[in-house]
Amino acid sequence: MIYIGAEIFIEPGQTAAEINGWFETMSRHGMKLTRIRMFENYMHKDGVWDFSLFDIAFIAAEKHGVLIYANLFPDTGFDDVGGFKFCRDDAHLASVANYIKHLVIHFSDFSSLYGWVPINEPGLGAMPDDELAANHFKLWKSELAANEYTSNGFTTFDLAEERFLLHYNTWFLKWLTEEIRKYDPIRPIHVNNHDIFKHAAEYDFPAWREFLSSLGGSAHASWHFDYFNREQYAVGMSANAEMLRSGAGDLPWFMTELQGGNNTYSGKTPLCPTAAEIAQWLWINIGSGSKGGMFWCLNPRRSGFEAGEWGMLDYLDEPTDRVQMAGAISAAIDRHERLVDDAVVLDSGLSVIYTRESLWIEKLLQIKSSHFEGRAVGGIMKSALAYFEALSEMGVHAAFQEIGEYDFSLANYTGKAIILAHQVSIPSKYWNLLSEFIYKGGKLIVDGLTAYYDENAYLIQGAQFPLRECFGAVVREFKLVNDVYKVGFTDPLLSVDAHLWKGILKLDTAVSVAREKDETLACRNTYGAGSVLWMPSLIGLGGRITYYSGLCKLLSSELYGIIAELPVKFSRRQPGMLMKVLKNEGHFITVMVNKSGADVRLELDVPTLKLAQVVFSSIDPTGKRSEAIEPFTNRGTVMVAAEETLVLKWVRL
Repeated sequence: MIYIGAEIFIEPGQTAAEINGWFETMSRHGMKLTRIRMFENYMHKDGVWDFSLFDIAFIAAEKHGVLIYANLFPDTGFDDVGGFKFCRDDAHLASVANYIKHLVIHFSDFSSLYGWVPINEPGLGAMPDDELAANHFKLWKSELAANEYTSNGFTTFDLAEERFLLHYNTWFLKWLTEEIRKYDPIRPIHVNNHDIFKHAAEYDFPAWREFLSSLGGSAHASWHFDYFNREQYAVGMSANAEMLRSGAGDLPWFMTELQGGNNTYSGKTPLCPTAAEIAQWLWINIGSGSKGGMFWCLNPRRSGFEAGEWGMLDYLDEPTDRVQMAGAISAAIDRHERLVDDAVVLDSGLSVIYTRESLWIEKLLQIKSSHFEGRAVGGIMKSALAYFEALSEMGVHAAFQEIGEYDFSLANYTGKAIILAHQVSIPSKYWNLLSEFIYKGGKLIVDGLTAYYDENAYLIQGAQFPLRECFGAVVREFKLVNDVYKVGFTDPLLSVDAHLWKGILKLDTAVSVAREKDETLACRNTYGAGSVLWMPSLIGLGGRITYYSGLCKLLSSELYGIIAELPVKFSRRQPGMLMKVLKNEGHFITVMVNKSGADVRLELDVPTLKLAQVVFSSIDPTGKRSEAIEPFTNRGTVMVAAEETLVLKWVRL
């Protein structure tokens, strides 16, 4: 089932009538799921437990048919807006365990309880400086098995704190889950990671699948999207969603927090979402396989940090246009319940891959210096995002994955492509897997300083480059050129922008596809049934800086055979547009979002499909929009208004 919802903030001083009114408003607008922070501070004083304030909310939820995710929020300071991420010591662990026991036993009796969120927004950014972490770090190091791979015996960084933090997040989340399971063995357990573009290296999603019921995230434009401007928030939301979809694997996923209202003093960027953005964000997540989306929050809190901010209701408790839009989307989903509920993301065969070791090493090697995108924190992630964003402008729904989440177990990779953009570290355990991926028919696109290091920041470029056989070449050296410069290909129609460094190649079995005088700047190698395009310059980041025109042409040419097989795509590049594609048996759903700033006559290539129905339009949420859609044959056009989200149903010819 697809759920649209908003968090209800409960705090002392609220009346039963107020709380009941919020649930009534949610029910009236089709918002069927909420999350409540279960503040220990408001239910546990001087050893006495009093749940009555929160009981009012759970009883109101039962009355109005709203389900509740109960978000654990153990005792913490009043000014702690997001909650602590780890316990401090064994005594603190015991205190949290006692809180969980009382909380879970009491609220498990309510039919409105849907599930548990064991911690709000895990991810700290650095190893915590406390007794419990220090003790676990010492134990973790003592239990490490001898590493068979030792970077050829060189002295290297061990990145121990980064690796430990990956382990420690998993350990603490599992501990919390196990404490819940002592008293509630049935209900779903869900977690919402946050700031994923910066915290991704802390999240071992495959390990989390072993004890979670579902995965989620917080994707607040004000807090988490500073790699994007406002016009790019939609594609930022799309990338965030794809990272969660990949992390969830076979588990369901759900976008737990989206910005619901104005922020004044909190958040890095002041913003009040428009109703159009509410539609964009919800449908982008649904189009990425999410089981819905929830807003932070329905009612603004009255006191403390964030007081008066983020609410979807106004200060008179009246619904804003943001609530009305969320309600219209919920109604559209209800009208098309069977179509949407069982839909899955259409696999395009294209995956943009990042490695957490690259993110660790990029951060480790930072010094105070002149600012260039490619060598600053964020250059790794932005390079990967560039390819994802360029493909979005081509109407291609690509995956966005950590390398450990990619399925390297297939017997045949024909029709599959991996993009490694400036992933400076490729850990040793993936060298053979990447070689086999290519040998079995896969296409690999490599740019920037990808595979400059192993997992220990040891330089692997040179004559003994471990991927030399499948890449068909080695790098002679990298040279600083300029912030932006041109790379011309042997195909006279291809010229791309690059950033900062130029890699010069020495060819073995590969053939040159880009030259400058007598220097090879890019090559292609056939290896087994597959091939590699190696461009050791920051093509993706250069494209991102200069708005993608050359990068889109390159990808269109290089990936033509794969993209041509997709049942629906843009006939040509559409800057500022994106499209997500879902499939449900013989039906397809396209989610189109127009962030171009103008109305767009969108040309689609749909060789095997015909348009069946308008599922939703944010400019006509009643679902009756049809006059701007022309008859489709192999190609057709759709008029998509500026800021519009348009959801269409297709069937096979």
